[in-house]
Amino acid sequence: MAHCQGQATVVFPKPIQKRSTATGIAYRVAVPVVLLLWLLPLIAVFLTSIRSLADINAGNYWGMPSQLSLIENYAAVFQQTPMLRYLINSLVITIPAVAGAIALATIAGFALAKYRFRGNILLFALFVGGNFVPFQILMVPVRTFSLHLGLYDTYWALILFHMAFQSGFCVFFMRNFIAELPDDLLEVARTEGVGEFKIFIYIILPLVRPALAALSVLIFTYVWNDYFWALVLVQSDSVRPVTTALQTLQGHFTASWQLVSAAAIIAALPPVALFFAMQRHFVAGLTLGATKG
Repeated sequence: MAHCQGQATVVFPKPIQKRSTATGIAYRVAVPVVLLLWLLPLIAVFLTSIRSLADINAGNYWGMPSQLSLIENYAAVFQQTPMLRYLINSLVITIPAVAGAIALATIAGFALAKYRFRGNILLFALFVGGNFVPFQILMVPVRTFSLHLGLYDTYWALILFHMAFQSGFCVFFMRNFIAELPDDLLEVARTEGVGEFKIFIYIILPLVRPALAALSVLIFTYVWNDYFWALVLVQSDSVRPVTTALQTLQGHFTASWQLVSAAAIIAALPPVALFFAMQRHFVAGLTLGATKG
């Protein structure tokens, strides 16, 4: 509890180490239970992905597999379907969309955070307000627009849409981080004759690197896992991302749920791998600016 003279008392949560013994025990019991419940569907899918067809036919869905078929099932996904093509399609769509959205958002965030001009707040409010537009109501105009421009059923349809749709959140995210940087640092650079472009490249970007890493993981995960817009804007296997491809695999394998589950695990691996590779930067980016002094 922190007391400030002349101000209202501010109460902060007490650390778990300083709480009662009963609370500590309840916390230590609750965390693994909640974690297990959260991971239970993923565990079930993974166990199904390594079962044999005999196990599936025998109705052994939740017990331990009587025979491990990990290599056989995962190899069959690549041998019997164009799974590699679908993964490449997802990368071709996701990487440019993430890079474009973050690049535009960082430039816009810098301008909105460090420059004072008429309409600054209104422009920022438009970016933020775009995040609250239900994307379902955009289905018809976006599909029609892509047909008229000749973008339907191409990589560019999804790349450009995700760049545009993610820009609102990205600008909101980057603008708030850049606003925390001291203005004096920029003024010193300007008095030394450093141009605005060099200030952005050599001062702003290195200082917000953790924020860029955190935002990259978040947007990569969203774009990679997108199903709705991939269904609306793409129909051919040549550009189909892996999320909508899982639906076609279900029809291809009919009752072979072990192969469908293996394909689902493969599709989920890239975002998980990216998170663990960027974990340190991701946590640093989310906590950047959370404390002062």
